[in-house]
Amino acid sequence: MAHRKPILDRRKVVAQILERRGDALIMPGLGAPTWDCAAAGDHPLTFYSWGGMGGCAMMGLGLALAQPRRRVLVITGDGELLMGLGSLASIGVQKPRNLAVIVIDNEHYGETGMQPTHTRHGVDLPAMARAAGFRAAGTVYTAPQLKAWMPRFYRQPGPIFCSIKVTTADAPLVLPVREGTAIKHRFREALLGGRAYE
Repeated sequence: MAHRKPILDRRKVVAQILERRGDALIMPGLGAPTWDCAAAGDHPLTFYSWGGMGGCAMMGLGLALAQPRRRVLVITGDGELLMGLGSLASIGVQKPRNLAVIVIDNEHYGETGMQPTHTRHGVDLPAMARAAGFRAAGTVYTAPQLKAWMPRFYRQPGPIFCSIKVTTADAPLVLPVREGTAIKHRFREALLGGRAYE
């Protein structure tokens, strides 16, 4: 099958997704997904990642299981998810209804020099998610497809998985708070209120 060239802009895609976040809990992957979420507007219910490549989906799973009444969105990159593919199996077994995993897939390792990832060579992440037991999985290439998926991110019973193909175009660097302890305390206080330090 011929390779289909991505046309969507990652920064605009993430901003569009987060416009409707409400009280959803957002778990961005390290690097560009964290910058994208910060650029869309800093929020105390976004748990920014500054390391731990390969662990984002598993952190999202833990959060979804701990907070079953809240919607949890993992927004990560293709390289980060490829490093933690076992997370798909764990999520498929646990089947959290409140979890959506969204991969902003530019088919490159943006943090290490823009080497092509395996998705550039045909690896199908949504097919892997379906095989692992996700309730729904698909790939988005166009703005109308993204618009159709948007309500599913927040309302469809999960786990759901979506790979959104984006270009490698540079975006301005927007850095959120970096101190891990500060991120943790801010997130816990916003989520749990007075119970955060009990």
